[in-house]
Amino acid sequence: MKNAMAIEPSKISPRLSVAGQIAAEDVADLKARGFRSIVCNRPDGEGADQPTFAEIAQAAGAQGIEVRNIPVAGGKVSDADAAAFGAALDELPGPVLAYCRSGTRSATLWSLSQADRLSPAEILGATKAAGYDMNGVVRRIANGGRTPTDAPDASHDIVIVGGGAAGIAVAASLTARRRDLDIAIIDPADVHYYQPGWTMVGGGIFDPQETAKTMAGLIPHGVRWIKAAVAAFEPDQDAVILDGCRVVKYRRLIVCPGLKLDWGRVEGLIDTLGRNGVTSNYRYDLAPYTWKLVQEMRGGRAIFTQPPMPIKCAGAPQKAMYLSCDAWSRRGVLADIDVQFSTAGGVLFGVKEYVPALMEYVGKYGVGLNFFHNLVSVDGPAKTAVFEVKAPDAEVRRIEVEFDMMHVCPPQAAPDFIRVSPLADADGWVDVDQATLRHRTHDNVWSLGDVMNAPNAKTAAAARVQAPTVAENVIADIDGKSAVAQYNGYGSCPLTVERGKIVLAEFGYGGKLLPSFPRALIDGTRPSRAAWLLKERILPPIYWKAMLRGREWMAKPEQTDAPSN
Repeated sequence: MKNAMAIEPSKISPRLSVAGQIAAEDVADLKARGFRSIVCNRPDGEGADQPTFAEIAQAAGAQGIEVRNIPVAGGKVSDADAAAFGAALDELPGPVLAYCRSGTRSATLWSLSQADRLSPAEILGATKAAGYDMNGVVRRIANGGRTPTDAPDASHDIVIVGGGAAGIAVAASLTARRRDLDIAIIDPADVHYYQPGWTMVGGGIFDPQETAKTMAGLIPHGVRWIKAAVAAFEPDQDAVILDGCRVVKYRRLIVCPGLKLDWGRVEGLIDTLGRNGVTSNYRYDLAPYTWKLVQEMRGGRAIFTQPPMPIKCAGAPQKAMYLSCDAWSRRGVLADIDVQFSTAGGVLFGVKEYVPALMEYVGKYGVGLNFFHNLVSVDGPAKTAVFEVKAPDAEVRRIEVEFDMMHVCPPQAAPDFIRVSPLADADGWVDVDQATLRHRTHDNVWSLGDVMNAPNAKTAAAARVQAPTVAENVIADIDGKSAVAQYNGYGSCPLTVERGKIVLAEFGYGGKLLPSFPRALIDGTRPSRAAWLLKERILPPIYWKAMLRGREWMAKPEQTDAPSN
């Protein structure tokens, strides 16, 4: 019986797999696996039990496999080595196996050779999936595979990655406490959006222009705006690497770039968004199309989807449905429309106290609830959607459903440059202590907003409370003290169940109810006009004129029980 290879190859790309040291007797097995070329990246004589390249080449020749010798000393991968490796990959027939002592040099050579073809996140993701950490050469990857200078291009006391709600709010909270802080925000966007308003745009209540302002007009006074995208992090070097390999050093880092709307995970979705009746309030340019479809619809089937958690504002897919149903009801066409809510989850809303009020509206509007239904593909021209149904204790199946209108909530994940970084947990989110929002491994790093892994709802209201918590703790750290503030998981989801009424869901960790107002004023478990007034008239100016300017209305941080140093 033939012995299996001692080391299993790890696939990095369709053309390349890497492995630790192979033996001459492994070559026949590699041939059987389909490999057509072998690249040796280990110098002869590096180990006492190491076969020479000539031995491997002889065995490969007997199997009709091409070989190339690009020996690299451990820890000394030069730019020329990477260029030679890239040329070999282009010239040799694939698939190719590259080997060294452990596979790391081969993975490094591939990473550097592909740096002018793939993004740093793509390279780091591919090598991480194969079991190799390339963060040690991330500056070279970001520099097109070439060795850059080690000198930083900029250095600041505090660097904030992300200029969304969380990033600008925490910058404003910091400057409100210490005017002399040297702070920089890194974000490539020209426009800042009030995303909670897009539900109202899709319901015909707000104009889209009301939800957008220029980024330059919102950056707090005295804070530097670095208009660039982040490629990677080097937390051990207190450095952020920007696209183009610019290096920004920091004393303290705050990470809050938001999350990634992964439209591409639903087959066919990108090709049909904004036409064929397929829309989403999760995009600024598509929310007006939602309202256009609602106005034009007089009969047929309308589907509203929700992907697996976590997502930004878990109530948003329902909000779109309720406002659409209300508009159809007011026009007298709701009875002719088959409304379906298809969610990958098993409950209508994650906090049970709010479910009875929502179910009343489900009944009122005649909505069909389809739990454990995850949208996997869309054929826009054919007006059909395919859902994967994963009900408990049942076989997974796929069903095809026709539609006339479909509002899609896209799958969501941490941004690629976060997911593959040393700051991420196993699921790709920034790994923080859920009370202090400080990174669990790197003491001078904090995170807030949608990208961190605390088990709270991902909403702008949550970021409003998190920002002063992080600001207080960063200031305490500057002063040599322990954390002084803690976050209780607060999040808010104003569920727009009809035009003029809202179920104001407010809750913290573990689903604990955390109402902001006396029950006599707003009972969050029941629909109310007062909550609608809050959403329509009060919250937008609070966002623009208070939260983003360091005025922490109803967002005073809770104090920790631990004494300061």
